[in-house]
Amino acid sequence: MENKSEKNKGLTLKTLTKSSAWDIQENDVFRLWEGSENDSDVRENIRHYQDILRSAFMIEEVKDDSKAMKAKYEKQGYKVAQVRIDESAKITWAVKKRPIVRVTDLTYENIRHISAAKLVEVLDRNFGGGWDSLSQSIKDIIESGFDISTTTLPKDRLHKKGGMYEKKVADGYDVLEVAKGTWVEAIFAKLKPESEKPRMKFASLCDEEELDEDADVEIEDNYNKPDEDDMEIDDPNDDEITEDNYSTMMDLGGDDDDITADSLEDYADE
Repeated sequence: MENKSEKNKGLTLKTLTKSSAWDIQENDVFRLWEGSENDSDVRENIRHYQDILRSAFMIEEVKDDSKAMKAKYEKQGYKVAQVRIDESAKITWAVKKRPIVRVTDLTYENIRHISAAKLVEVLDRNFGGGWDSLSQSIKDIIESGFDISTTTLPKDRLHKKGGMYEKKVADGYDVLEVAKGTWVEAIFAKLKPESEKPRMKFASLCDEEELDEDADVEIEDNYNKPDEDDMEIDDPNDDEITEDNYSTMMDLGGDDDDITADSLEDYADE
């Protein structure tokens, strides 16, 4: 796995996202903000960049920047420093990474930024009824970042040699055991590898004569192509249907009088 310090080396406030914000620490917040103080785009969109930071950090404005107040925040795990919000003056921020303690703290942005061991710890703190006790929305978040599998066996059979438990642990899964009377539910978790999305390039309509050499996939446009069964083939022997050679009325063999319900009934009796 790529070292986080290397991964974040070229990170700036403008390239930070609500996902990558979980990779940085409190000191990085002040460093990135200081590095963007003179950026006009940051100053004009300051609320946007604050929202990105606040998705992963708790940020408090410390109006009383006395030593006693700073010490109070630092005792709670905050980092305290000054930042420049506008050109006129600086303010004091207390910054602390948002803790992931309960399953409700898990999001699509942070789920891939915790380890399987951390996930098991969070699940253990919130569990009671096992995997099925979680809401579907929480399951979806967890399974977007982790491979999850479960098994429920009698307590004396769970750790059977050569069984599923032993194989999963050997394959790198972390496991949480949830007691259910004389049975135990084992929940196995392993971080999914990051997969690259397939890259597809489409030739520009104005460059039809020369396709991009880097194109990975050639797409054949069959969307507007009619099916063979739908293709109409003209037959020279077919006569054109006109009002003179086509009738929608049955010849009931009667006179030219109007057709009535009685005449239809007589026809049916015949």
